[in-house]
Amino acid sequence: MSRRRTLGTKKKVALLVSAAAVAGGGAFVMASTSNAAQSPQTAAESTVCQGLATALGNNQRFIEGQRTAPDAQSAARIANREAVIAQIKVQQEASGCAVGESAQGSQAAAGQPSQAASASAPASQAPPAGNATSGQQVCNGSTVTLSGEAGAPAASSNQFPAGTKLKVTNLDNNKSTTVEVTSVSGSCALLNNAAFEQVREPGKFLIRRALIEKVG
Repeated sequence: MSRRRTLGTKKKVALLVSAAAVAGGGAFVMASTSNAAQSPQTAAESTVCQGLATALGNNQRFIEGQRTAPDAQSAARIANREAVIAQIKVQQEASGCAVGESAQGSQAAAGQPSQAASASAPASQAPPAGNATSGQQVCNGSTVTLSGEAGAPAASSNQFPAGTKLKVTNLDNNKSTTVEVTSVSGSCALLNNAAFEQVREPGKFLIRRALIEKVG
């Protein structure tokens, strides 16, 4: 009799342990599923990722240009931009974007230019940006991203020489900043971190509707 009770008790304990294991396993599977890392977003799926991919592409294009036509300062410029690219990749990872995704050409990455940005004049009639007079809208249809560079608010450009002053307005929130071009980049107007913070929308790394004016 005592032997039967002992066997019965062991069976009950075994069943309870088995049930607990199944329940625990189920909970583990659910937790694993809910905590699984989501697939990184691409530039086509996220405005944030689009802006970062565009910024990465701008810097890569600048480096390519420096390597194609180097001068005495090219090595230093390339080293600086490579550090910027590394920082952009950190931002891509933190934002859940595909790390290393690059968009060569901001306008191609952002789609068609908005009507507000290109309403002033057809591109065929507009004078070259570098020859624009003070107060004239330039870079019609261009989007604006950040270079990832630190320092006081400034801009870089592939059309305006150092010393040129540009006013950049984000038409989505009507914030604007006036900055001086201090270096060369792969786009018409590329803002450094401090300047971009003055006009950005929270969480966005791309200004799709931008008004850019040469003011000095």
